[in-house]
Amino acid sequence: MKYNYLALFLLCLVFSCNSPTSEKGNKSGTKSGNKKDLKVFRYNQPSSVNSLDPAFSKDQATMWIANQIYNGLVQVDENLNVLPCLAKSWDISEDGLSYTFHLNEDVYFHEHEIFENKAARNLKASDVVYSFQRILDPAVGSPGTWIFSDKIAGAGSFVALDDYTFQLKLTKAFRPILGILSMQYCSVIPEKIGKHFGKDFRANPIGSGPFRYKNWREGEVLIMDKNPEYWEKDALGNSLPKIDGIRVEFNENKQAAYFDFVQNKLDFISGIDPSYKDDLLTQEGKLKPELSAKINLDKSPYLNTEYLGFLMDFKKNPILEDKRIRQAMNYGFDRAKMIKFLRNNTGSPATAGFVPKGLPSFNAKAVPGYSYNPKKAAALLKEAGYGPNNPTPEIMLETTNSYLDLCTFIQNQLKEIGVNVRLEQLPPAALREKMSKSESMFFRGSWIADYPDAESFLTILYGAYPAPPNYTRFNNPEFDKIYQEALLETDDQKRYGLYQQMDRIVIEEAPVIPLYYDEVLRFKQKRVKGLKNNAMNLLILKNIELD
Repeated sequence: MKYNYLALFLLCLVFSCNSPTSEKGNKSGTKSGNKKDLKVFRYNQPSSVNSLDPAFSKDQATMWIANQIYNGLVQVDENLNVLPCLAKSWDISEDGLSYTFHLNEDVYFHEHEIFENKAARNLKASDVVYSFQRILDPAVGSPGTWIFSDKIAGAGSFVALDDYTFQLKLTKAFRPILGILSMQYCSVIPEKIGKHFGKDFRANPIGSGPFRYKNWREGEVLIMDKNPEYWEKDALGNSLPKIDGIRVEFNENKQAAYFDFVQNKLDFISGIDPSYKDDLLTQEGKLKPELSAKINLDKSPYLNTEYLGFLMDFKKNPILEDKRIRQAMNYGFDRAKMIKFLRNNTGSPATAGFVPKGLPSFNAKAVPGYSYNPKKAAALLKEAGYGPNNPTPEIMLETTNSYLDLCTFIQNQLKEIGVNVRLEQLPPAALREKMSKSESMFFRGSWIADYPDAESFLTILYGAYPAPPNYTRFNNPEFDKIYQEALLETDDQKRYGLYQQMDRIVIEEAPVIPLYYDEVLRFKQKRVKGLKNNAMNLLILKNIELD
């Protein structure tokens, strides 16, 4: 049965005056000493989480939760600037090999019966050492071990110089390391609690963050409440957080969750599903006018590039060895039209290289990419010996159901210039496996930044790396040489220039077809104040207020 979600939405909004704007009692799992309504932020997570341990923060669902319960040495703001967090300041040695962090001395872990007293909860540099060593511990099995690979000599690279001074020692300079330290993998947990629970820490999380774990019914709901001892304050000196708690529901049915939002049972939706995109957005990608009085929409760049990738192993992929064909395919379809009609202008055409908008190194003038130019595409194909009357041999493009419409659009447009593409639909896990084994000749992929630096994107084209992350097996000596230079460059502007040189090589050699740079879309109830977007799409709730 197909629902008219817009009609349902408008109907519910008309009667929304009867909907509660806050939770009462302890329905949310929080406790209150008086009868005042509790301000609880409610959202749905369509993909469940298997652990509340930050060492397993490999997906957005887990990262969003970890960001509420834990802190790291540093954090990023809505503009992706790296700011102090547990570390109030840090020093970098001249050779870039040593980072010394000076910790805040008034940070306490959440209460737990295992702690003897409040003093035992005081966060120390030894807890940082333990947390980082734990990421590398094979017995823990964290998927985040890669964040320190090739960068440190071992666990001895983490040193507590005293109770409030932590030092990180690198084997080679790596300027993006501060961005890596802002990842939820690098959250600091109490050594005493971590050792006590072992693997059971997954369901007994203790951190120093703005919210405390209260209750978790796996696959159903997670409750967090306000940390009354939280140490951070806002710019005016007010205590954080400003709300009483968070309620996370786990409903994999996105349409049902959307209807909960319509009924004011959820405070926001992140992203948009094709099943209801036309109910909320105009063709131009704006919130429908009739909804603007009831909800807000915030759009901003998202550090995610959607692309098509070629396997650059030409023994397996001989037709694509001629880069003129790969270039022609980049010129041969209209990205702007594709985004407008298939995505309601969510995102922007990827016409300036592989590195997306939202990063400080992004520069469309410095990296002119591919735009729709069928004449240029036809000329390149003619040089390669092909055209509409003599199409290329069949090139199979493998994709998933979620992107079948985009790939069909590209297939049809490329057919007009003489490129013969056949589509093959695979389950996501099967496609990832084929990409990892270098068995997919031409595939639909996406890359989301792990940390706010262009190196996170360019790393997937570095020749020395296997698949993953280098699914294309691109191997260009000049690109690799500049990549290594960029890792050692401490001057940000010079490093950005090196990134742009690398991106220009990607455009020339065309191992990928950048499709679009994604956007963060957040639909919010009017009662939500102060929830800001960021290009990492990280959920930051400590500053928000609820009417």
